[in-house]
Amino acid sequence: MGRNTENLNQPAITPDQLRYLEKLCNAVAVSGNEAEARRLVMERIKPFVEEMRIDALGNLLAFQKKESRKPLRVMLSAHLDEVGFMLTAEDDREEGIFRFELVGGIDPRWLAGKPVQVGSEHYKGVIGCKAIHLTTSEERRNPFTVESLRVDLGGSGKAKVGDWGTFATPFQKIGQSIRAKALDDRIGVAIAIELLKYEYPTLDLLAAFTVQEEVGLRGAKVAAHALNPDLAIVIDCTPAYDLPLQVEDSFYPPENDRYNTRLGQGAAIYLSDRATISDPRLVAHFVRTAEEKGIPYQFRQAGGGGTDAGAIHLQRAGIPSISIAVPGRYLHTPASLVRIADWESALRLIYHALQSL
Repeated sequence: MGRNTENLNQPAITPDQLRYLEKLCNAVAVSGNEAEARRLVMERIKPFVEEMRIDALGNLLAFQKKESRKPLRVMLSAHLDEVGFMLTAEDDREEGIFRFELVGGIDPRWLAGKPVQVGSEHYKGVIGCKAIHLTTSEERRNPFTVESLRVDLGGSGKAKVGDWGTFATPFQKIGQSIRAKALDDRIGVAIAIELLKYEYPTLDLLAAFTVQEEVGLRGAKVAAHALNPDLAIVIDCTPAYDLPLQVEDSFYPPENDRYNTRLGQGAAIYLSDRATISDPRLVAHFVRTAEEKGIPYQFRQAGGGGTDAGAIHLQRAGIPSISIAVPGRYLHTPASLVRIADWESALRLIYHALQSL
């Protein structure tokens, strides 16, 4: 076992963790095809867990168990999958041009002209559309539809119908932030991995790196039923709604009644969302922990969206659940943005909350 047995006051984000997050974000692991990200996680956690296995749906389950008679069984959940697309038909006139279907929630407005990568070999391409010179005035007034777009792999015949693909956005540290694709939820995966490096004397830690979250929380449902934990902590990335308000033209409404998290304000503690009401005891525990340890935090206001907690809390006789998230701008687009300080706040908050359960 290679776990850290020191009771460090403040786990921190290190250059090694940044490099590893880059590997995670660069993996192509669209819902239903998470193998590449799963392999990276398995390699990383092997020294820190007693056992790991892959279930029938593709979830990676890892166990850190105690010798005590009745340890508290705590599930940590972070999803491996990202939004993307699947190739559905190849043009019979030219090799390497494909129709595609979206996998997960992506706004088609963000697609035209974006660099993409397809398959396990990361074949490079671009999402093509009519150039402006070729469009009519009526076409320019209407938004893009997926049906009007194509994935163009530059004449390569190596990709095939059924391959998954996603954006080809380079991972980059810019200022105090990270810009990358798939930060939802590779940043949560990175936090869960880091938490497995530590000892929790009174807990059995049951980590679930879940699949198919972006298409309906499917992996979490199966994982929670199998693990049967006493409680669950879901680690995710939540939309930040913090760009400057422009009330005069209603670009943003003056009152944010759905999402109110902001970059740089700390870890986001979920109160509720479309699918879950966080267990009040867990909310109180996390708030108390943040206050006692001086960890920046904010509340993720009740509203839309959801996390794996929406499936987990309904399993068996019910599982008390809470979600802790890192706020991110531009989620489900080719390039999202998070603050490193918020990543660190979420890591520290969950670590200390686990130590005091």
